[in-house]
Amino acid sequence: MPLLRYLARLPASRLILWCYLCWYLTIVSLYFDPTPALWLSSLGISAIIGFALILSTDRAAHWPPSWVTFRLFLMPFCVSSYAVLIKGQGFVLLFSPKLGDNLLCLAACAGFLALHQACAWIVARQLNEKRGESAGCD
Repeated sequence: MPLLRYLARLPASRLILWCYLCWYLTIVSLYFDPTPALWLSSLGISAIIGFALILSTDRAAHWPPSWVTFRLFLMPFCVSSYAVLIKGQGFVLLFSPKLGDNLLCLAACAGFLALHQACAWIVARQLNEKRGESAGCD
């Protein structure tokens, strides 16, 4: 199962990015604002900055892989919408003034890390079972 292997083999750098996304999605769910202008502005910023980020990569002559391209456009969208959502809410950097909000964000990150660990355990177990089967065939 490709998703299971992907989650199992995530390096620390990608785990951090996934935790950023967990934090972002939690804050968005808590402070959601349905104003279309907010989301359209974020999309516009994402398009401009995402394209600039692609041009700034070493591979500007060659379009980066689709997952990298998606991230280069997603990050400016998340940053700009996050900034608007938390404006005037008393946040310090990315931390809510409400302890419960921060704990919920941490729980979301911990949940994702637990999912990663569970997937790594399952994949390792499947590998060990396959090795055992192939050793028995000799």
